[in-house]
Amino acid sequence: METNPARGHLAALLTIVIWGTTFISSKLLLAAFTPLEIMTFRFVIAWVVLFLLSPHPIRPKSLRGELPFLGAGITGLTLYFILENTALEYTLASNVGIIISAAPMFSALLLWAFRRTDRPRPTFFLGFLIAMSGIALISLAGGEGLDLNPLGNLLTLGAALSWGLYGVCLEAAGGQGLTQLQATRKVFFYGLLTMLPLFPVLRPSLSLSPFCDQPMMIFHILYLGLAASALCFVCWNRAMALIGTVATNVYIYLTPVITLIASALILGEPVRPQALGAIALILLGLWLSQRR
Repeated sequence: METNPARGHLAALLTIVIWGTTFISSKLLLAAFTPLEIMTFRFVIAWVVLFLLSPHPIRPKSLRGELPFLGAGITGLTLYFILENTALEYTLASNVGIIISAAPMFSALLLWAFRRTDRPRPTFFLGFLIAMSGIALISLAGGEGLDLNPLGNLLTLGAALSWGLYGVCLEAAGGQGLTQLQATRKVFFYGLLTMLPLFPVLRPSLSLSPFCDQPMMIFHILYLGLAASALCFVCWNRAMALIGTVATNVYIYLTPVITLIASALILGEPVRPQALGAIALILLGLWLSQRR
């Protein structure tokens, strides 16, 4: 594996900064579109952009070589986003925020189980517990509390597990002589392909009229497609290639921190005192998890 810690950490941090602000665009778009429609628009935009940036044909070398990319498309795109968005219909956002942050733990354990990394160090587990306590403080600060809805929490747990499997699939895919743009383009292709069976069931209209009625929505869907999808997945996959899947995934702990800061700066929401302590816990947990 090529290593360049500085660039890898920077790519992961940039990705999390963008992903931590997508809630604003998603919230506005959900007023006019279903989750499947938003997924379709953003992933089509991302695939088209990646194709334009690297238009060379990608010929499959073998069925065995394609299976990890197919798995990455299913786990990191289709399954993850469907499970997460469906979970929000059954449980509170605070539950989803806490449980989904367990993805780095699943990633580390799955990679160890498939013998692609060494056993996680004790400092990784300690960092996980400290970071999760900080994430819980932020998620519960809004006064929602915890909702013990089994279905919603199970769906969220499935989403976290799915994201952990995404890293395993990319590790299994290896380079195969592809650039990062080409590899990510292939993942988006399979993600879009495996979304198709959902169309007869959920029947999305994919109407463009809301974009005409509210032109600002064009900005938000482009932000999700260009920045949060095309750019972020390339950067995330690049970070995993440079510093490893486990080290990259622990940056997920920072997502609620970025969301908290963005809410304060963009929406003017107040920052409660306990949030500052929570941020300190998350940063400490991140540092411990990164120690070797």
